[in-house]
Amino acid sequence: MNTIKVNSPFDGRLIKEIPLLNSQQVEEKIANAYALFQDKSRWLKPYERIAILEKTKAIMQMRVEELTKIAAAEGGKPHQDSKVEVLRAINGVQLAIEHIGQMKGEQIPMGTTAASINRWGFTMREPIGVVLSISAFNHPLNLAVHQVIPAFAVGCPVLIKPATSTPMSAIELVKMMKEAGLPADWAEVVVCDRTNAENLVKDERVNYLSFIGSAEVGWSLRSKLAAGTRCALEHGGSAPVIVESDANMEETIPALAKGGFYHAGQVCVSVQRVFVQEKVVDQFCNQLVKIAKNLKVGDPLDPQTEVGPLIETYEVDRVDQWVQEAIADGAKLLCGGNKISETCYEPTVLLNACQTSKVSQLEVFGPVVCVYSYKDMQEAIDLSNSLPLAFQSAVFTSDINKALNAVNQFNAATVTVNDHTAFRVDWMPFGGRDASGIGVGGIPYSMHEMTREKLMVIKSSKI
Repeated sequence: MNTIKVNSPFDGRLIKEIPLLNSQQVEEKIANAYALFQDKSRWLKPYERIAILEKTKAIMQMRVEELTKIAAAEGGKPHQDSKVEVLRAINGVQLAIEHIGQMKGEQIPMGTTAASINRWGFTMREPIGVVLSISAFNHPLNLAVHQVIPAFAVGCPVLIKPATSTPMSAIELVKMMKEAGLPADWAEVVVCDRTNAENLVKDERVNYLSFIGSAEVGWSLRSKLAAGTRCALEHGGSAPVIVESDANMEETIPALAKGGFYHAGQVCVSVQRVFVQEKVVDQFCNQLVKIAKNLKVGDPLDPQTEVGPLIETYEVDRVDQWVQEAIADGAKLLCGGNKISETCYEPTVLLNACQTSKVSQLEVFGPVVCVYSYKDMQEAIDLSNSLPLAFQSAVFTSDINKALNAVNQFNAATVTVNDHTAFRVDWMPFGGRDASGIGVGGIPYSMHEMTREKLMVIKSSKI
């Protein structure tokens, strides 16, 4: 039997070996899910789904520390942040429970023309069909919740293919759902190679693809979907932030340090490009560097660790290469810029990197924050909007007119005012635009996307 080895991204130790499904086993998973959806006698009523989700939530609440250690060990996110992720995941289940009762249609007006008299029109929402979820490594439990729980909540069978580097959290989630009474075939984990995953994406029995990962892979998979298959693709960004001279620095700088170095920058909305008004750029940099230098980098299972490893050693090499290229192109290194080990990189702050450098053009996905000084706010807005990436942006100012101007002009799916770009709660709409993705995530929004509308028109001579 082929297996994949789940290794600690911090020290490389083997955590667990997971069986790798072959093509026949993958076919059985999709065939069973499709057969379940086609057989309406097996569909679960909303109250039955609610009961299973309530039990799932209760089981998760009893295993917070266990789930935290699994996520931290396989993904490398520090224990303190992994625990926050687990608590968010539990809340995500609760959000789905609450929103099941909000799935509804509407009355369509009739009788406004002679041709529509004597009719009633109503819409209703139905499950879209089999959902295929392909997940990323950086939030192994919470992403699984966002890609599995909404599908089941609205009555869709779901297959989740987790990142091969972090499959254990998704496996635990589905195990807990089954412990809570989930019948066979409603939710299954598919740990398989890229070829089998791509074959699933192409399969006409899949009605909806939920993908979280790189833009290169996401757009490629979208081009291979069967006719009629809908999708949501969540890619990365480059998180531009504008800091005006009137911003409250005591609140701004710690927030941006957290947003930039959280999970070693391996977050799709991690703070990356910070445009700071030239009057305050020295003050800003001095304080940001002080925070960065004092961050504890190391073992994610140590409760004191604030910045953990990158997911793969080659990612450490890539980030270092990008930083050194930026320095060679004229960027000023304010702190960091070194590999601590094969797996960890120093929290790094660069000043005025060239706009053509990789750190200015691409998603770094590492513990690197680039600061750029500017004179006029419009200049900063134009640079913020200069890339094809468009996810979450932020502006820090005490002037409401400046804030509203930035909100109006930013090309972004979300703009935060006086908060970092990595802010998220699980009931808000979440997703990129342009190269950063398509579709909308967030528990209630995913539930809506994983349903489709049916119109019923009733004709009666008695109306």
